[in-house]
Amino acid sequence: MTEEHQPRRDEDQKEFAEEQASLFKITLAPLIWAAHFAACYGLVAVTCAKGWDIDAVRFGLLVASGAALCGIGWVGLTAWRQWNVAQTGDFVNRGGRAEDRHHFLGHAAFLLSIISLIGVVFVSLPLVLIGGCQ
Repeated sequence: MTEEHQPRRDEDQKEFAEEQASLFKITLAPLIWAAHFAACYGLVAVTCAKGWDIDAVRFGLLVASGAALCGIGWVGLTAWRQWNVAQTGDFVNRGGRAEDRHHFLGHAAFLLSIISLIGVVFVSLPLVLIGGCQ
């Protein structure tokens, strides 16, 4: 019979910090998408209501869209590295070990970043395709 390894206090704290960062990573990409959505639709609505220059606002929002895409891309890249599918070859992570949970959280964050990336693109399309406030 093998003896199980009891984690030390510093190992537990390190694992908890990694999982806390993983949970933050899961929420970061959708949060960027939500902030981008609110900024785009809110600012365009105020611009049209107040009669401000829509072209300047459109340019600023397109720059903000690029920044949002870069931020979500960064989250997706770090989540891909955490998922570690290139080295492990394990797409599913069925085990209940801490390492499997860590990889699963990376997988979930990666998929959420893809959805958020698509969301930012679709929110940005009216900035490019619609001419003005009419």
